[in-house]
Amino acid sequence: MTLRRGELLAAAQQGDKGACEVLLSENDKLIWSIVKRYAGRGAETEDLFQLGCIGFLKAVQSFDPAYGTQFSTYAVPKIAGEIRRFLRDDGAIKVSRGLKEQAFQLRGAREQLANQLNREPTLSELSAHTGLSPEEIAAADTASSAVTSLQSETAEGLTLESLLGDQGIEGAIVESVSLRQAVQELEERERMVILLRYFRGFTQDRTAKVIGVSQVQVSRIERRAVEHLRKKLE
Repeated sequence: MTLRRGELLAAAQQGDKGACEVLLSENDKLIWSIVKRYAGRGAETEDLFQLGCIGFLKAVQSFDPAYGTQFSTYAVPKIAGEIRRFLRDDGAIKVSRGLKEQAFQLRGAREQLANQLNREPTLSELSAHTGLSPEEIAAADTASSAVTSLQSETAEGLTLESLLGDQGIEGAIVESVSLRQAVQELEERERMVILLRYFRGFTQDRTAKVIGVSQVQVSRIERRAVEHLRKKLE
């Protein structure tokens, strides 16, 4: 960070509107680069740009040089987060009523079976109990999961970001909506493995027991799913 940038940030944090305007002007391209990743999702790009500016200014106010990171790096998730929040709250990311009802049914079934079995129910047990197919269970689980990010960790501390790498998928790293959509496009077993491993943080062993396959198979499915995700997010 240059001295001038540091002085501008300090002035903006003190309430200097002129400094805020200069910072916004200098980072206009950064904000637009993130806005473009959310285009075509039911909102005007100009509205998204204004939201991006709000996120940027929030980053200005909360940034501390002691974080040991560049301001632009710190600002990106703040900008993206403001846009994502609007899209989520505004209903641009829609989950059908049917999926919501199935997700509600699954939560109750999981809790009931877990109490009966004293363990996590397997996919086949859930299917038999609810009458839902494995495909319907995977779809409902993925669609109803909280929006997540590539930094979500498994029980072993692995993240999708570390597996996918960051070359060519900068937007995906900050755009968790795209990640969830990409996961929904995976085939059933791949989707369930990614859901359990990275959305819920299960170990491979626990995932294998839920799905009803061996741990070796889970490892293979996971590798294949990660490769498919990499291609979808590039």
